[in-house]
Amino acid sequence: MGPEEFREAAHRLVDWVADYRAKVASLPVRSRVEPGEVAGALPGSAPEAPEPLSALIEDLDRVIVPGLTHAQHPRNFAWFPANAALASVLGDILASGVGALGISWQSAPALTELEQVVCDWARQLCGLSEVWHGTICDGASTACLVALLVARERAVAGTAGSQREAGLQACPAPLVVYTSPEAHSSVAKAALLAGFGAANLRSVPILRPSRAMDPAALEKMMAEDTAAGRRPAAVVATAGTTATTAFDPIDTICGVASSYGAWVHVDAAMAGSAMLLEECRALFTGIEAADSISWNPHKWLGSVLETSLFYVKEPAALVSVMATGPSYLRSSRDGAVVQYRDWGLPLGRRFRALRLWALLRLEGAEAIRARLRRDLANAARLAGLVEQAPGWRLVAPVPLQTLCVLHVPEGLAGEQLDEHTLAWCEAVNSTGEAHLTPAHLDGRWMVRVSVGSETTEWADIEALWALMQRTARTAAARL
Repeated sequence: MGPEEFREAAHRLVDWVADYRAKVASLPVRSRVEPGEVAGALPGSAPEAPEPLSALIEDLDRVIVPGLTHAQHPRNFAWFPANAALASVLGDILASGVGALGISWQSAPALTELEQVVCDWARQLCGLSEVWHGTICDGASTACLVALLVARERAVAGTAGSQREAGLQACPAPLVVYTSPEAHSSVAKAALLAGFGAANLRSVPILRPSRAMDPAALEKMMAEDTAAGRRPAAVVATAGTTATTAFDPIDTICGVASSYGAWVHVDAAMAGSAMLLEECRALFTGIEAADSISWNPHKWLGSVLETSLFYVKEPAALVSVMATGPSYLRSSRDGAVVQYRDWGLPLGRRFRALRLWALLRLEGAEAIRARLRRDLANAARLAGLVEQAPGWRLVAPVPLQTLCVLHVPEGLAGEQLDEHTLAWCEAVNSTGEAHLTPAHLDGRWMVRVSVGSETTEWADIEALWALMQRTARTAAARL
């Protein structure tokens, strides 16, 4: 395909994307396909000869769109927002179209330096100090793994347990990681992949009703591990947990961790966008004392997926763990420029900064702040309706834009209540009019309502609330 053929095809595909976004609110939010249905509707082998673009577009409409749960739908309240603002989509098109090879500064100077600029813009918008240096990775899960690898190496520095020597097999003491039971599943995954082992991953009790990590319990566990000959290596604090958006007390946690020399990583994957709002920054009190931070503009903020910001105070700590220095990538610029391949896991990287750069330039920070404030206000308004409605309750605080709700018919409890909760939640999703996700809280099911889709307005939330009440009444009548 040459440039002129691409121009014509791209215009048609951009029109298709614009039409899709224009009509997405009319589609069922959750996909209704059965397992294997999408694969079965497509050929079993690749075509030998070129096919016309019209055939590809036909399959988009016939097979692909029905096989999607529409994250950009205004009534998608499931999981967390996964906004892909069209301004950021333009940046993604640029990234693919330019096709830059990000394996070193020399291979694409603009890729490296725009990433530095955009990370610093985001740092300033969040009110973070100049000590932080950022990079863009694919997600907070990867950022957490990198943070724990660096924490591991700091804990064994100067011993045979260093990766540059005998590695973990020669560690003089078991290394321990601490986190909340409310933390994202990627934290446990990262601890296992980093070699700490499940036996050395501590689940620190939480406080109630905040559901935040208990610093006193953390202190006690660290003291006990130290007395037993183990080495506290890292604490992963969460700013905005997945189930309830609870905030661990970062300032106190950092104080406890520092007395044991443990690295503190703050996982603010969804909630990090709230740092753009001065009125929300108190939730992140103490973050300047942490060692690393990650948050995802590809969630609430609006950048296309795989745009996750990872900040550290000491880039040299990353380089000491991640650098390999292959001879074929050496250049006269080494030492004078940032080599992002030495800041994380992959060697090659896409021009991810273009996604966030386009979003910030074409929308502007103030419009983004206004949208975040709209979502916070709408979530608070819905919380008020839930609290006033007979039989309905909030089962966790609402510090941001996610509500945890329960409908409790009179006399219903335990497993029967669980069955009722799952029944009315599935009834909501089956209508195609909205999408919610159930989740466990203290061993029982509740339903999360995560407000934050880019196009969600109060009318969408009103419609959701009416649907929730209607389906819950129907489910209760069947008990």
